[in-house]
Amino acid sequence: MTKIKRFEDLIVWQKARVLTKDIYLVSRSGSFAKDFGLAGQIQRASVSIMSNIAEGFERTSTKDFLRFLTIAKGSCSELRAQLYIAYDINHIDKAVFNKLVNQAEEISRMLSGLKRSLVK
Repeated sequence: MTKIKRFEDLIVWQKARVLTKDIYLVSRSGSFAKDFGLAGQIQRASVSIMSNIAEGFERTSTKDFLRFLTIAKGSCSELRAQLYIAYDINHIDKAVFNKLVNQAEEISRMLSGLKRSLVK
């Protein structure tokens, strides 16, 4: 098994990057773009996911990495909660909501798996 040397090589980080891009695109269009509070908050939550994966990876201990992965997982939950709000107030339709929630859930599962592999 090849040791990953850069956080950019982590598939979970790559997927978090795609999700962040998708969140920015959605939150910059239609009525969502005018809701500065929710748009900014959902953007920050998505950025937090990929940033915490990266920061944790660069830390010197597995314990630190695990802590940052836990924070990233929490940001996934925060993002999902905000997507419900965006859907409930008609900023996004059901198809967009489902796509983004599914991405966030997949990343959350991957973070759990990565945490489990680090504990072994």
